[in-house]
Amino acid sequence: MWTELAVIVKIPAVKAYPLKFRPIYKQRIWGGQKLHEVFGKDLPPGEKIGESWELADLPDDKSIIANGELKGQTLISAVDKYPVEFTGEPYFEGPFPLLIKFLDANDFLSVQVHPDKQTVERLGQGQPKTECWYIISAEPDAVIYKGLKKGVTKSQFAEAIERGDVADLLAKVTVEAGQCHFLPAGTAHAIGPGLLIAEIQLPSDTTYRVFDWNRVDQTGRPRELHIEQALESIHFDGSEDEYPVTSIGRLVSCEHFIVDKGHQAKNCEAFLSQGEVRTLIILSGSGTILGIDGYSVDFKAGDCVLVPAMYEGAMRFADDTEYLTVTI
Repeated sequence: MWTELAVIVKIPAVKAYPLKFRPIYKQRIWGGQKLHEVFGKDLPPGEKIGESWELADLPDDKSIIANGELKGQTLISAVDKYPVEFTGEPYFEGPFPLLIKFLDANDFLSVQVHPDKQTVERLGQGQPKTECWYIISAEPDAVIYKGLKKGVTKSQFAEAIERGDVADLLAKVTVEAGQCHFLPAGTAHAIGPGLLIAEIQLPSDTTYRVFDWNRVDQTGRPRELHIEQALESIHFDGSEDEYPVTSIGRLVSCEHFIVDKGHQAKNCEAFLSQGEVRTLIILSGSGTILGIDGYSVDFKAGDCVLVPAMYEGAMRFADDTEYLTVTI
């Protein structure tokens, strides 16, 4: 007589350690080669690379771990196998709730908007997206367009789309390095040329374009616009108070993520305690993250490093270093 035995397969524990990732480069009509010039990233030569996705968990774009025993695995597969080690308790399920990019705006980006949760439900498509932009470098008189001018109505905006002068209805803001601009979902916006930006956002690639500066792509065709969806997504009753500008300390605190700016001098240390998963975006400088178990990870300007919730160690700075810490 056979007796059935239940076999329990236990996944061996992994020592949580800081993760680095392979960048995902995106060719864009408005891109350039500044990510190579500033951060030394290994871009395809001669191509207009507008975006480097540093941390991503979208259906078609998933970050691959570049260091340690989990090298070659996707971020989310590691999180799924070791949820407590990487995200703490209670751990989250589903996609990793951040998308982090570097943007090289060598030309104007389209005038666009991302929907909020209510609009996504109403339209029955897309994913909501709130974001912020940290200005890494800016050429003189560089600008962004952030929100609508006071009093602009939906009908006025629709008429401006027809005329091709939408930008005239947007709030034009001169920017400089070190600023952080918060853009909640529903904000009409665009980025002007001469800017290198760190973008922190919800994990969504839903973008509705309303104006693309009358340009065409490499095939001679204008890029697709999404006028109906955009008009449904824009918050026409928004105010300037929704779009704060910060430059020191806590830059953003919203329901989706928190962004803090840190600055450490050469040869200093900063302790990393257990408790919550953090993502470090290194803006300048270099150093090493050294765990209490002796495992070390080097970092330099242009790196994005995920520090697990159950990791404990310290950052040692070989140079004066500026960095952003993103918590969820």
